Amino acid sequence: MGGAEETRDGVALTNLDQPLFDGSGATKRDLVDYLDAVADRLVPQLRGRPLSVVRVRPGQPPFMQKNLPRYTPDWIRRETVWAEASRREIAYGLCDDRRTLLWFANQRAVEYHPTLATVDDLSRPTHLVLDLDPPEGDGFVAGVAAALLVRQALADVGLTSAVKTSGAKGVHVFVPVAPGPDAEQLAAATRALAARAERLDPALATTAFIRDDRGGRVFIDPTRSGGATVVSVYSPRLRPDVPVSFPVPWPDLASVAPADFTIRTAPGLLAERDPWVRLMPPPQALPADLVEEGRAIPVPRVQAMHEGRRRARARRAATG
Repeated sequence: MGGAEETRDGVALTNLDQPLFDGSGATKRDLVDYLDAVADRLVPQLRGRPLSVVRVRPGQPPFMQKNLPRYTPDWIRRETVWAEASRREIAYGLCDDRRTLLWFANQRAVEYHPTLATVDDLSRPTHLVLDLDPPEGDGFVAGVAAALLVRQALADVGLTSAVKTSGAKGVHVFVPVAPGPDAEQLAAATRALAARAERLDPALATTAFIRDDRGGRVFIDPTRSGGATVVSVYSPRLRPDVPVSFPVPWPDLASVAPADFTIRTAPGLLAERDPWVRLMPPPQALPADLVEEGRAIPVPRVQAMHEGRRRARARRAATG
């Protein structure tokens, strides 16, 4: 089983009848067919953006791939980026066309995580993103409620947004930003908006970066900026039944569930439409006072690192 082969757009596709992953209820062919069906909607969201993918090989745990493997064909565009965290250069793929998407699909790349900036200027993200991460369990309803807080916080400063399911249990709110602000300014504005949303209902939502401090509330992640990635709209997710990240009109958000959108159902729901493009507002200028407000809020990862060290010292003192 699993040896079926064919060629599309010059890409040799192999082992199409193999199961995609345990619990997927799908084959590799199902993944390829889905990505091919939505290529004209997905590729424009990936084009020109350094891409990380989550791949799954038979009998192995899934893994995030940033660096292109040595056997990558020469015709795939790539962008070399210095990674400060690992102190090395990474050659990211750029999924600029259907042929490249099919090659990634044949590599069993299930999830597609582009950067928020394009290679034209990696220091200036094109979107501000707030990622709503509900607690484990059936938290999507709470995630929707938190997303509505974010929408209100945006409206309070004159900004509009589009929303999509993450394809997992969360919700992503996107604000297209007019050219100008750099990554630091967008990061500050994101922190300010997250804090404003949290203040609207602190019993529901939190910006606590340390998981143990969230107390069952929805985490409004204020760190999706700079070199961060966010799973693309229309990307499959490595979950049972292979759900996909899908755009939803704001008025409909409370009446959907992540499982409504899978690699089997999404093509029919889309037909020839591209609701993400239709629902996305035009790029907007960031209010300068919002940026200044955010600059006064500590960077969450740095704050969490210092707090973790403080707690470790307190534990050592208590047991010493």
